[in-house]
Amino acid sequence: MNEQIVARHWLALIAPKAAPALATSTVLILARIWNANGAEHSVGNAVLMTALSLAAAAAGACASVGRAGDPVIAGTAFAASGGLALAGVGGYADGISLPLLLWVLATAVAYGLAARYWRDDRRTRVSYERHVSERREERAHIERVETIRGTTQIEVARTGAAYAEQLAQALTARATLPGFDPTALETAGLPQLPTAERKSV
Repeated sequence: MNEQIVARHWLALIAPKAAPALATSTVLILARIWNANGAEHSVGNAVLMTALSLAAAAAGACASVGRAGDPVIAGTAFAASGGLALAGVGGYADGISLPLLLWVLATAVAYGLAARYWRDDRRTRVSYERHVSERREERAHIERVETIRGTTQIEVARTGAAYAEQLAQALTARATLPGFDPTALETAGLPQLPTAERKSV
């Protein structure tokens, strides 16, 4: 079987692995830009970011509670809550050490959560590839068996036709010999041969 070969670009391969670090780094950079533009020690900005972070956390808790809880929405809400908290601290703090510490913690947590989903995705992909491989092997086996069966039937038919032709040639050649008695063949149980009179007709 011909398999389609798809070569993915190296950026497409590393993008999912770099996404958590890019997200937390972007939040930290924007928070420090916000800090440089007047958010440092601004109580109003700190209250706003705290309220937004608590609202996102509450939305995540509501999305995860109950039988119909959606883990994707809950995870997105909790990630937004953590991002807003990181942005609030990064924008309010006067030094860089606390924002960097929170950035490291947020990045580690993001990679810890993403690793579980990557592991599940890898298990699903391996299971699917194993299933596809088994189906391909099964189909290839069926194709080989059918090819062997068809080839055998063709060979049997070809051999039977060649045997019938050789038998007809032998009986025709024998009928032309002097002293040949076709009634002896009929008494022996062989089929009746065409006589010279039937041939001439």
